[in-house]
Amino acid sequence: MKRQLFYALAAMAAFLPVSCASTSKAGADSTSPFEKVGLNGSEVSYTVLAKTNDGVEIQNGGYGSDACAHPTDSSLFYLVTDRGPNIDFKGNSGKGKMFPVSSYAPRIGLFKMNKDGSLSLVKEITLKSPDGKEITGLPNPNGKGATGEIAYDLDGNILGTDEYGLDSEGIVAMKDGTFWISDEYGPHIVHYNAEGKQIERISPFGMDTGKRHLPAVLARRRANRGMEGLAITPDEKTLVGIMQSMLFNPSKKEISNKQLVRIVTFDIKTGSTKQYAYIQNKETDSTCGITALSNTEFVVIERDGKFSGEKEAHKYLFKIDLKDATDITGENPESKDGLLINGKTLEQCTTEEIEAAEIKPVKKEFLVDLVEYLPNKYPHDKLEGLWILDSNTIAVANDNDFAINVENNQLVQKKLPGTGRIDNDVIYVIKLPRSLR
Repeated sequence: MKRQLFYALAAMAAFLPVSCASTSKAGADSTSPFEKVGLNGSEVSYTVLAKTNDGVEIQNGGYGSDACAHPTDSSLFYLVTDRGPNIDFKGNSGKGKMFPVSSYAPRIGLFKMNKDGSLSLVKEITLKSPDGKEITGLPNPNGKGATGEIAYDLDGNILGTDEYGLDSEGIVAMKDGTFWISDEYGPHIVHYNAEGKQIERISPFGMDTGKRHLPAVLARRRANRGMEGLAITPDEKTLVGIMQSMLFNPSKKEISNKQLVRIVTFDIKTGSTKQYAYIQNKETDSTCGITALSNTEFVVIERDGKFSGEKEAHKYLFKIDLKDATDITGENPESKDGLLINGKTLEQCTTEEIEAAEIKPVKKEFLVDLVEYLPNKYPHDKLEGLWILDSNTIAVANDNDFAINVENNQLVQKKLPGTGRIDNDVIYVIKLPRSLR
């Protein structure tokens, strides 16, 4: 598995404009640059972070794990990477993840939508520990959010862990310049200052936070299926996070309801939490993004992991409402099981049992399937980020996994099927037929 990496000049500092211009035919009198993006999209620029001796490019991009609006400037928005370039890998010590650039620091990108519909990277913020050192995306150690994943380097050697490591998946930008980011390890919700330095880390374990922590039941997340989306209510009082998939609660072998996903709210001032049940259309789907319309209404991504052209590929957007949903926290938010029905966890109960217990999930209203809506059938496999532009316009982002994939336990280029083109990060603008509010 020996491979040599050749690092691109200035790969960690600069982004080159690569096919950023939109091919939309919006009129010259458009007032918003987002209108010029249209349904064909605008690509996010990148540099080549590294290249294997087989010619596989590892892009210093990877933006699209989530997105959020800039809180005060409508021409700006943020994209966040996940833990960095990685692929599924089976090494001598078992299944895990290969990190071909193990020192990579997860980061936030501030982007501007230009008047011609192209994108510019304004600023890049790497995430840092409380002492200001750049973190990595390597797994957390035991007791700090460990998922059991083994981290390997490009040569198949076992890497260490990182106490402050983050598999960042959800982002919120606050008016005071700080950020909240959710992840798939702990799961954690981490507060970072404007320079990316950690202020507070909140998890089901209570690490670094005293009495402020997430519900203990969330520690039973599936590995690599943690808190995939994060939103903030318009009053900036409450964080709202959504898990990607069902919990293994109490264990993988004992669950029966594979469509039940938990949404958690976190009161920033008091640290109090609530939980709600979101029912996926298919148990194989992932909920991969959430953004707020009001203090109770949100838009959510629910998708499969298929490329367009594959059977039944879909990328759904739903409008949801928490207002009449039942809080499923139970009497003790520190219970590892959460609310029980006749001695069983919710994940052990059928939908009929949950209904009989008068537990109401969040209301869902279908908005659009991007595979059906976009002229290019949304060619990407991962729809993960979204933010609201106006009352009937949504912008979305995909995660291209740093343009790498895995085949036969080997690192390969990630390409769009049938085209030979590398899967890049692309922003699309979606006009809905009616108002969201």
